[in-house]
Amino acid sequence: MYPKVIRDVLVNPGIGFMTFQRFNGDPLNPGTRHWTEGHPIEYQTYSGSLANADYPMTSLAYYRVYWKYLEPEEGEYRWDLIDTALSVARERKQTLQLRIAPYGVGESEDVPAWFRASIDSSSRPLPDAKWQVDPENPLYAKHFGRFIRLMGERYNGHPDLETVDMSIVSAWGEGESSHLLTEQTRAALVDAYTDTFIDTPLVMLLTDPYTNQYGLTKANVGYRMDCLGDMTEGAAHMLDCYPQQILQCGMQNAWKKGHISFESCGVMYSWFHRGVDIDYVIDQSLKWHMSSFNAKSSPVPREWESQVNRWLRSMGYRFALRKWTYPEVVKPGGKLDFTSWWENLGVAPIYRGFPLAVRLVNERSCKVYLTDADIRDWLPGDITYERSLDIPPDMPLGHYRLEVALVDRSTGEPAVRLASEGRQPDGWYSAGTVHVQTELDPPPSPLGEIVVSPWQ
Repeated sequence: MYPKVIRDVLVNPGIGFMTFQRFNGDPLNPGTRHWTEGHPIEYQTYSGSLANADYPMTSLAYYRVYWKYLEPEEGEYRWDLIDTALSVARERKQTLQLRIAPYGVGESEDVPAWFRASIDSSSRPLPDAKWQVDPENPLYAKHFGRFIRLMGERYNGHPDLETVDMSIVSAWGEGESSHLLTEQTRAALVDAYTDTFIDTPLVMLLTDPYTNQYGLTKANVGYRMDCLGDMTEGAAHMLDCYPQQILQCGMQNAWKKGHISFESCGVMYSWFHRGVDIDYVIDQSLKWHMSSFNAKSSPVPREWESQVNRWLRSMGYRFALRKWTYPEVVKPGGKLDFTSWWENLGVAPIYRGFPLAVRLVNERSCKVYLTDADIRDWLPGDITYERSLDIPPDMPLGHYRLEVALVDRSTGEPAVRLASEGRQPDGWYSAGTVHVQTELDPPPSPLGEIVVSPWQ
């Protein structure tokens, strides 16, 4: 069987545009200069529709909040703020990307008041204007690091948590001047994340070779960069920062194991008014193996709809089933041997595991197999996978539809849409038909008697 490849825009887990401090179905930020961050989410009235006006449907929601709101008093934690965001994300068919920034800028975005009162006001002058506190004060790594470790212990592997930003220092947690950290402080802050978020993908801000390389020695970390779309001549992120910094920080191959995410410089309508070459921005971001994009929940220019759709068809992974071979007849107690050819038409792998499942089903009986395929290893290009499935000795005789899907491990339901034809109403993909018969029995009519078997 050779399924046809489709060109539909697919909304799939962990890739594409994201909502920012908002969720699918919420009103967008107005204008070209307005968005919120750092503060607890102000939840919108939900109409029941997940549609986003002038913004792509997404599978991702991004929540960025300051430490002060999560630990307002020492040892007292507002986990409910994260719990609510995770719950609403699930309701809106999204998973959450999370950054807990130590502070922003100014008194209103400072570290927690109890921590400010505890640190020595006579500490050395801060070397960077975006540092609110001296990270070399041992109390910083002790208390902020403790918070991160507790968060990791609580949320590691949470099914609704897509990624966690490794925010360690400077305004908004963006890592400004992190190269000035001592090895001891850098290790203490980075280890707080890598020691506890074992099963949840981690994303580092692209900062400096010391910090990023240390992170890579500890985990399969990806990276996030702010200011995609900045084309200002002489100091453009797109021309004078990203290409060089990705290489200097040794992160050019991080995409093979770690999620790559970008954030817009301003919003997309500001790009449009400045005459930014959107095709150049798209092509460069895909070259850097981008999986997700924060457009700050601000409207996307309708004039760029076709370009954005092209972007979405390549961003992250895009799996197509190209060929499936198998025997049309098997017997109870025998084997169903299959080979398959897949193609990842995107620019990155998937970073969370979804089992490849095979289903034999008819009107009365169903048998589901979870294979050992690790689709996280399916890099862009061709993939082959073969397996031998055991047919139970008591498998009822008859005709079965052979179907495949990439499923959610906890629910068993199809979770990833394929760029292939054959999707059934329940999300499974048709891969042919199989007849289960004994060696001596002739194949009965598909409309003949079917023996009832419980769902497995």
